[in-house]
Amino acid sequence: MKRLLFVLAAAAASTAHAQQPAAAGDAMAAKPHISMCTGCHSIPGYQTSFPRVYHVPKIAGQSAGYIEAALRAYAKGERSHPTMTGIAKTLTDKQIADIAAYYAERGAASR
Repeated sequence: MKRLLFVLAAAAASTAHAQQPAAAGDAMAAKPHISMCTGCHSIPGYQTSFPRVYHVPKIAGQSAGYIEAALRAYAKGERSHPTMTGIAKTLTDKQIADIAAYYAERGAASR
């Protein structure tokens, strides 16, 4: 009986740990990395023509979770855009979290 309780407690602890969100990014640490984003994502109404005409979204104010998920999806090939895939594959998990925090805060600062 004690062994069963121990196994159940360990499983519950493992599940609780797995459900905890990733550590929040550091917006200030993102500054050396955002130049690759700014050129496209900070220009209202910007369009690119590679690989086709594409309306580039302004990302300031997006939730950090959304930006992180999008960058991770580009890095894994689950989202498709040649430029974004190439950039996302060069980023570490920490850099992705930092960039996401930076752009999430940019929207909060302008409200």
